[in-house]
Amino acid sequence: MRSLQRNEQTFWYRLFSENVKPLVDEWGNESGEYRTEYLDPVEMRANISPASGTSVTEQFGNLDNYDKVIVTTDMSCPIDENSVLYINSEPVKTGDNWSPYDYVVRRVARSLNGLSIAIRKVDVS
Repeated sequence: MRSLQRNEQTFWYRLFSENVKPLVDEWGNESGEYRTEYLDPVEMRANISPASGTSVTEQFGNLDNYDKVIVTTDMSCPIDENSVLYINSEPVKTGDNWSPYDYVVRRVARSLNGLSIAIRKVDVS
């Protein structure tokens, strides 16, 4: 499996931050809940399928809750199941907040020469 550069599309991913801060209540005490935080977006290029189909369903086992598949030969790609993606939109920073992402990673399948990532569209407001 090889990836042609002319088939690659630009997208952005954000990795889950391991340095998560606990939420604080109105009295300044930690509530025991944590806010989900992601690192800044990183631009990447890879082959993104137009839609899911039966020909790729078997590569993720019985997982059928995904919309597209990203295929890359970049084995150093850090995307994992906790990452979020900007496929149909670009990330825009307003103040301290980033614009909402539009895809989440469902499963990552690594092979000897490539990486397949099953993704699902989400509506984040």
